Amino acid sequence: MAQLSIGIIGLPNVGKSTLFQALTAVAVPAENYPFCTIDPNVGVIEVPDTRLDRLHEILPPREKVAPIVEFVDIAGLVAGASRGEGLGNRFLHYVREADALVHVVRAFEDPTVVQPEGTSDPAEGLGIIETELALADLEVVTKRRQTAERKARSGDKEEAGLVGLLERLERRLDHEEPARAEHLSEDELKRVSSLALLTLKPMMYVLNVEEPDGSAEHPVEDRVRKWLAEREPGAVVLSESARLEAEIVQLPAEERAEYAGALGLQEPGLARLIRAGYRLLGLHTFFTIGESEVRGWTVRVGAHAPEAAGKVHTDFERGFIRAETIHFRDFVQARTLKTARERGLIRSEGKDYVVQDGDILFFRTSV
Repeated sequence: MAQLSIGIIGLPNVGKSTLFQALTAVAVPAENYPFCTIDPNVGVIEVPDTRLDRLHEILPPREKVAPIVEFVDIAGLVAGASRGEGLGNRFLHYVREADALVHVVRAFEDPTVVQPEGTSDPAEGLGIIETELALADLEVVTKRRQTAERKARSGDKEEAGLVGLLERLERRLDHEEPARAEHLSEDELKRVSSLALLTLKPMMYVLNVEEPDGSAEHPVEDRVRKWLAEREPGAVVLSESARLEAEIVQLPAEERAEYAGALGLQEPGLARLIRAGYRLLGLHTFFTIGESEVRGWTVRVGAHAPEAAGKVHTDFERGFIRAETIHFRDFVQARTLKTARERGLIRSEGKDYVVQDGDILFFRTSV
């Protein structure tokens, strides 16, 4: 089961499917015509982490088990999708359960690649997607508000208290603005979580550029970044060449690093995207070492030790007693648990311990 799910959205022919193929190394149609992606593509991949690789090197013959991420690629959206235009809108439910969305934006100039009518300006394309997501959410919120009002008239106080919150979201969406712009409190987010609103999800933007060379001029990319800076300050924006990344994954594994280096790429686009996704969602990684495996786990930043224990097994959170912990860099220096204990590098922590990125944890429970 994936610990993190990311939905890939965008206009037709911006490179969504090419990016999906590059990220997951799954062969999917990526042809030069709109709506090439009909059925949603789903790819489940391991999270690249050199620390887990290093632990596996030190502790053979244990199995290496990495956290996994699910990518879902749906058909491109077009203007009017909320009214039934095109194909993408009917597939939006496939990404409603995603933890975050990646909005792929065309930031390259190529007259040979077909563009949907009226989307020659990437900023206009951005606006189309934002509008269609807002209108799709507006329909959901309006229906829920009407239900809440009906139940409130019957004396349901909890539903009556929800009406005002839904009205706020409805006004925001009616102005074609994302629901996340309403800056809801944690309690408010919980109250509307069942609606799975698309515009409440954390969003990152991937600008599909022709070349990843930072020294070159990219007028289209610059225009898109300016639009985003004005519309959504602080947005997570990455520049990737889906075409080049797709070429790289087709090479034998031993040749990929050399070819990427020749192109000026220090690491695969997958690693950059997942790292950005972790930052966006406030996640990081801890590790466990068992008799048969070394494993990486995803947990939210700020999580206490019992919550991390619950990631390993739900009963471990309930029966948590303490956690023994050593940081990855200290273990690499010690190389064995015996040496680490002799050096006093392993600490005993209680329920209030806040798990740090790179911790190796051993849980003691009553279960």
